[in-house]
Amino acid sequence: MFELDIRSRQPIYEQLVEKIKEFIIHEVWGPNEQLPSVRLLAKELTINPNTIQKAYRELEHQGYIYSIPGKGHFVATQPKEVSREKLETAKQQLLKLLCEAFYIGMKKDAILSLVDEAEQIAGGGDPR
Repeated sequence: MFELDIRSRQPIYEQLVEKIKEFIIHEVWGPNEQLPSVRLLAKELTINPNTIQKAYRELEHQGYIYSIPGKGHFVATQPKEVSREKLETAKQQLLKLLCEAFYIGMKKDAILSLVDEAEQIAGGGDPR
């Protein structure tokens, strides 16, 4: 399915959250599709089920998934209308990353190329 880096400084549950978000954004898992069970994923990745549960809780809090008691966890339908708060948070995070990229020497053309690539991957939607 995917690999986690146990030697990374980033906590395993955060790595898991990022990988699952990646799968959802790249439409590997579609809306209302069931995610692997906590037990199955813990066994497959050989990590503690509590870590999986923590990642699922975080994804649910962020609005990427939802749970149905007794049934499991499912990919949430992402509304086309994005909340102003989420959009503002994304803008702030992007600005911080762009400043860091310029600081370490990345050129504007390279950044614009990445923007074009991200737009292609995400399907070119305009959330305004």
